[in-house]
Amino acid sequence: MSRIGKMPIAIPSGVTVNVAENNTVTVKGPKGELTRTLPAAMKISSEDGQIKVERPDDAKENRALHGLTRSLINNMVVGVTEGYSKTLEINGVGYRAAKQGKKLTLSLGYSHPIEMEDPEGITTEVKDNQIIVSGISKEAVGQYAAVIREKRSPEPYKGKGIKYSDEVIRRKVGKTGKK
Repeated sequence: MSRIGKMPIAIPSGVTVNVAENNTVTVKGPKGELTRTLPAAMKISSEDGQIKVERPDDAKENRALHGLTRSLINNMVVGVTEGYSKTLEINGVGYRAAKQGKKLTLSLGYSHPIEMEDPEGITTEVKDNQIIVSGISKEAVGQYAAVIREKRSPEPYKGKGIKYSDEVIRRKVGKTGKK
């Protein structure tokens, strides 16, 4: 039995969960609404303020989908109640970020500034040398943070670039000259 899949998901007050046909789950909460179609093989039931996910048999594919389905629903519930955020740090001389309306402008040592429009449902905030990406969908927040980081990923010699705040960059030793 899947350790994650067999745990019930508690539904906090102020959150409604609807399971339609084809396992389309809609979660509404104080921060917004998320909808996702989950694997049809899983049986999703809502009772007594809890959501339970059950699998039809012990086939390898169903065992794999069991924990995944439960985690996806749990992420939706947490997203509409608390939301998700990722913090990125900008390191490097002259590297900076600015925010105007829904447009994020990055100056990362290229010959031109990089302008990015915030996707729907995601907000970015700039504080000093940090960019905070937040929203209700864990998947969308992580993806947009990865796209921003990709514009200038950190290099191992000086550590310049955009990195996650909790990321550790393994530094390398540079060239040494002969005497």
